[in-house]
Amino acid sequence: MQHDTAFQMAASNIRFGAGITGEVGMDLVDMGLRRVMLVIDPALIALPTGKTVIASLDDNGIDYELFDRVRVEPTDASFQDAAQFATAGNFDAFVAVGGGSTMDTAKAANLYSSHPADFLEYVNAPIGRGRPVPGACKPLIAIPTTAGTGSETTGVAIFDFVEHHAKTGIAHRYLKPTLGIVDPDNTRTLPAAVAAAAGLDVLCHAMESYTAIPYTSRPKPARPIERPAYQGNNPISDLWSMRALEMCRESLLQAVAHPEDDHARGQMILASALAGIGFGNAGVHLPHGMSYPVAGMVREFMPAGYVTDHPIVPHGMSVILNAPAVVRFTASACPERHLQVAAALGADINDVDERDAGDILADTIIDYMQKLSMPSGLAAVGYTDADIPALVQGTLPQHRVTKLAPKPAGEKELASLFADSLEIW
Repeated sequence: MQHDTAFQMAASNIRFGAGITGEVGMDLVDMGLRRVMLVIDPALIALPTGKTVIASLDDNGIDYELFDRVRVEPTDASFQDAAQFATAGNFDAFVAVGGGSTMDTAKAANLYSSHPADFLEYVNAPIGRGRPVPGACKPLIAIPTTAGTGSETTGVAIFDFVEHHAKTGIAHRYLKPTLGIVDPDNTRTLPAAVAAAAGLDVLCHAMESYTAIPYTSRPKPARPIERPAYQGNNPISDLWSMRALEMCRESLLQAVAHPEDDHARGQMILASALAGIGFGNAGVHLPHGMSYPVAGMVREFMPAGYVTDHPIVPHGMSVILNAPAVVRFTASACPERHLQVAAALGADINDVDERDAGDILADTIIDYMQKLSMPSGLAAVGYTDADIPALVQGTLPQHRVTKLAPKPAGEKELASLFADSLEIW
């Protein structure tokens, strides 16, 4: 196998600052866009962020149609619903206002209305056909209201594939939003539980991208268009990921405990964007790959602090529940990188033995989990030993991310990792 010798940095266009959400209407005018699909979390319409966006569109004479059928943790059906709305509306641009679910829904609507195809055509292999997006999509302005997914910077849209009881997604650079408007004011109404899970998603994005395989370990693609968005760690992604980790240390606990702290909240939504740029060009690995069946197979768990009419394991929660076991497993492949992550998060690594890297990072992550009132393991969200075979089978198809792990994990290894994650403390 010939290994790649290149990585491609897909730059993200973000604007950061308090009070800039009201500029979106002017942005659309300046871009010559007049007919817009406004994809918005229904809970936000009557809140300040939703009111600000709608007023800006109205004040600038933008013709828009509102789509609020956004599902928390989207499904293949909800993506297709948005795509059908977009196709019928003949829009020339999209505005997404909300968390990762909303921004990912807008990406799917944009993709399938710009480049119509059978739904599975663009879905990641082996669940879908994994066809590269054939060309640019229409302009999309993303306005995040959570400090977690970094979806305003990435070319990834994640959904629950209900038939398979697992999460998968669509990934390509052409899905990246044209502009991310990152406004700290938009997280003022974020419930503490949502802020905690979303913040731990930031932590995992940065940790996983920093510890992913080097880009030179990946197979060389036959054509440039086939070079994946998730390429493995590289010198540029490392800069974004490491700074995001440091910002988590500086601001995550404060932002959750004290939402009135404008500086801490602002630092976390900026950390989310920075981590998004990092993992959007490097990738994530086992904690995310294992999280998809954890979220997709949920039976009854209804997390406190979330407004939902169906059982969910929130994305950041489903990821962090696997992280301690994973880092103990992967640390031997690149102990220095695991120790650097632990240090960025606040651990003292002076005079430590590299053989202890996994335990040190796992203990650091667990400390954050406990302080942020996360469940104590997969058992606390409804899983038992009997579920492990199905969780493993739900993880195995997630090649897009699992193959980026610094240490290979097959069925036996995954089963052990899930078993270790049932009760973390």
